[in-house]
Amino acid sequence: MNDLSFTVPLWVWASVSLVIAVMLAVDLIAHRDNHVIGFREAAVWSGVWIAIGLAFGLVLFAWQGGEVSSTYYAGYLIEKALSIDNVFVFALVFSFFAVPDAYQHKVLFWGVIGALVFRLVFIFVGAELLQVFFWTAYLFGAFLIWTGYKMAVSKDEEVHPDRNIVVRLVKRMIPTDPTFHGGRFFTRIDGRRVATLLFVALVAIEATDLIFAVDSVAAVLAITTNTFLVWTANAFAVLGLRSLYFCLAGLLRRFAYLHYGLAVLLAFAGVKLILSETPVGKLPIPLTLGVIVVTITVSICWSLIATHGDRDDHGATPGTGNAHGADGGGVTGPGSAPSARSHGTEPPRP
Repeated sequence: MNDLSFTVPLWVWASVSLVIAVMLAVDLIAHRDNHVIGFREAAVWSGVWIAIGLAFGLVLFAWQGGEVSSTYYAGYLIEKALSIDNVFVFALVFSFFAVPDAYQHKVLFWGVIGALVFRLVFIFVGAELLQVFFWTAYLFGAFLIWTGYKMAVSKDEEVHPDRNIVVRLVKRMIPTDPTFHGGRFFTRIDGRRVATLLFVALVAIEATDLIFAVDSVAAVLAITTNTFLVWTANAFAVLGLRSLYFCLAGLLRRFAYLHYGLAVLLAFAGVKLILSETPVGKLPIPLTLGVIVVTITVSICWSLIATHGDRDDHGATPGTGNAHGADGGGVTGPGSAPSARSHGTEPPRP
């Protein structure tokens, strides 16, 4: 696969990693106390993360030129758009386990760290496969097209976080107390160290994002296999995921048709990846950027216009809703809408 190739010194990798670590530390310190994050605070932080992500594109423009910068922005935008779907599942998990509002930001913080680790692994593995075995482009492309199809047709599938195979394994392997103990992931009961329900919720978040990481990384790899660009696009998009959740959790039903736009983006990425190994070759980055921007804009505007006047979620508490808890049945409230990418969150019962 022909792709952008430029030398990234080790010190640049180290510097970017340090910046990401510092931002995570700042985010942790800013929210070190367990408090409910309101819309205004979340909006401010979302603006900060988006500004940082966009600013990094300008750094790339000054360093490597317009093509590299445009490629980064294309990856960043598609990852940012797909991250909105993560918010659906985060809200569902919090609603299902009835996670108190004050502890949700702590779960999301560690969830973001796990997401960065998963993506870093998938990026290097996926990029190496695409570079060494050209036919993997057809496999990844077909996977993205299939994922887009599933996203478009399975929006109403019911998702049960407690049925996730990873969550069930953790419950079997680690002694677990089915209640919350403040903001602690582990506690001691009768002298025995046990996991709390908050830890189970964290595992559900991480297990779900493991599935999301596969198609998200594959979508960006369809744009470029340059590991530095794929990693930075993913990292800067994921860093603002926690704030994005608190901004959008109470408005999720307003995005009624966003999943169609995301389905189009995944299918487009799949077609683009397949074409890259045919005589057609790689589609131009300006065309890719245009498709991403137009698709996101149309799907969001379509959703907002179609749901205009719908005030069901206005002022609702993100995440908790009217949940029945970890042992309950259905889930209602603002987080009840199932994810468009729920195909990976509910494996069959063994």
